[in-house]
Amino acid sequence: MIQIKSPAEIAKMRVAGLVVGRTLAKLRAAVAPGVTTADLDALAEESIRGEGATPSFKGYGHPPFPATICASVNEAIVHGIPRASVVLREGDIVSIDCGAIVEGWHGDSAITVGVGEIDPESQRLLDWTEAAMWRGMAAAHLGGRVGDIGKAIEEFVRPSGLSIVEEYVGHGIGTEMHQDPPVHHIARAPRGPKIVEGLVLAVEPQLNLGTRRTRLLDDAWTVVTADGARSAHFEHTFTVTADGPIVLTALDGGVAGFASVAAAS
Repeated sequence: MIQIKSPAEIAKMRVAGLVVGRTLAKLRAAVAPGVTTADLDALAEESIRGEGATPSFKGYGHPPFPATICASVNEAIVHGIPRASVVLREGDIVSIDCGAIVEGWHGDSAITVGVGEIDPESQRLLDWTEAAMWRGMAAAHLGGRVGDIGKAIEEFVRPSGLSIVEEYVGHGIGTEMHQDPPVHHIARAPRGPKIVEGLVLAVEPQLNLGTRRTRLLDDAWTVVTADGARSAHFEHTFTVTADGPIVLTALDGGVAGFASVAAAS
């Protein structure tokens, strides 16, 4: 069932989104050689709870997810479990997915960060993945279809030679972290439900340097690329209003991201 939010409910989701955005800013600044993914997880929980919010991910699912963030290094695509044994090294990339709940409403966002200096191919992967997310959100407009997002992402990514993960998709979000409708990152037919005021979506493309194929590890959570090539993941929670889109998890509401799309068009 698709949940349509009132302006007052979206305002509450903006509060949750800002908690996530501020937490991710702290985590981005903390990424460095020698830091463990467990260190990042502890910082995230301190940040979220310090603002009076609750981590969305901790205890979620079956088996229950054991941490506050997902921290996915190099070939890990999504849902990496933070561990004290996973030490970030110069040249790694780490995807950090973070969610928070405020007064029952969720925010959900992800970034991929280079550890120290990274090679040009990895930087290109990060740049294309983040740009693809913004292209997808920029394609959404009132009266359009949810499928317009995936179509825009696929058309943008196709010339890059990077592959798009298809098994793990974006989603509606509100009083639950994962709601209808699914938000695919490729073109699909039919094009899905109409975009209307009050619909809130999380868009989260994952792009790989190699095959799009994936493999689930024995921990029942971590998803890696089937060929061991690197993967990047970016995500924002956003909604579309009569005045245009608002990114609830971006500290500036999405102004800079959408400006980058306009400048590149």
